[in-house]
Amino acid sequence: MTSAELAQHFEDLFGAQPRIFRAPGRVNLLGEHTDYNDGFVMPCAIGFSTRIAISPRQDRKLVVRSEEFSEQFEIALDNFPDRGKGVWSDYVLGIAVMLQRSGHPMSGASLLVRGEVPIGAGLSSSAAIEVASALALMSLNRAQLPLPDVARMCQRAENQFIGARVGIMDQFVSCLGKAGHALLLDCRSLEYKLIPIPQGVRLVICNTMVKHDHASGAYNRRREECDEGVKILTQWYPDTRALRDVSLEQLEQHASEIPPTVYKRCLHVVSENQRVLEGARYLGNGNLTQFGDLMRESHRSLRDLFEVSCPELDTMAEIAESLEGYCGGRMTGGGFGGCTVNLVKFAEAQKFGRDISQRYKAATGIIPAIYVCSAANGASADLNGLD
Repeated sequence: MTSAELAQHFEDLFGAQPRIFRAPGRVNLLGEHTDYNDGFVMPCAIGFSTRIAISPRQDRKLVVRSEEFSEQFEIALDNFPDRGKGVWSDYVLGIAVMLQRSGHPMSGASLLVRGEVPIGAGLSSSAAIEVASALALMSLNRAQLPLPDVARMCQRAENQFIGARVGIMDQFVSCLGKAGHALLLDCRSLEYKLIPIPQGVRLVICNTMVKHDHASGAYNRRREECDEGVKILTQWYPDTRALRDVSLEQLEQHASEIPPTVYKRCLHVVSENQRVLEGARYLGNGNLTQFGDLMRESHRSLRDLFEVSCPELDTMAEIAESLEGYCGGRMTGGGFGGCTVNLVKFAEAQKFGRDISQRYKAATGIIPAIYVCSAANGASADLNGLD
């Protein structure tokens, strides 16, 4: 659905002409589970976005509808809950709550959500709806926030209102991604650098069709294990605030004094940070061979040390390595299902997609979804309701 079609549907439902805002999902090339450890990541925005049409209302209500879900939600502005209820509208309401807590009072509004980012695939459908909601709701009272602050607010909404202890990566790249580039982000300082992706490759994202849920216990448990590692390591390194502050040599020196599971989690994060920094140099120099090696190392680490892969992700990653045009690949996102991302030479990208789909179905009985795409621009307003 184009923005113009969304605008027309909005007018049919609410009898008003809307403004439209969009925010993309993302795929992460390197740096998984490092963001909430104050580490380094290298995501890029992708060409699947959530659009939100919005217009003001005279009553003190937020009325939220979706193209994908049948329910309509009405929330009185004077009766915001403290926590979400486990429904899709929580991602919109959570932003309204955070804006209000930040001194940006809400006024009544009607919103219509159209999402094209696959849900539960590890491509940040949640960040896309959060960022699009933030831009839309801010437009009501002309609130002006720098995009990094918008990203922080959206992260807070997911941490505090939704209950998923995600890091800043997804919201940040949804705000600040740039076409043709990955984004090297320091998740502590929020300093970032745009890294050009060679024009001769495409991103082939392979959806295993196994769903995941960040609000479930496994994701939060991994974060708790990392926190436990930091607490133990401060015995020897008092200035340690996060795993990003620990070197591989320091960690290995105390391997026998850390519980085995916690050590494995820490080892993944510390080595993954190194891979991101090395990978930025390789990708920036166009060295896809070395960058691809780091992607494969990352997948093995996520599988064996952080233990967030699954048989379907491993099968998809293994099949990719045997196909023509493949430069590198790994699971992407929080894990427990979702997608792999592969760098594939442009000339072979479409055939790669067809071949991996056929072989994955033969191996698992599941028909995957394959997306051939490039890095895209971050969030924006579409003031005319037209593409």
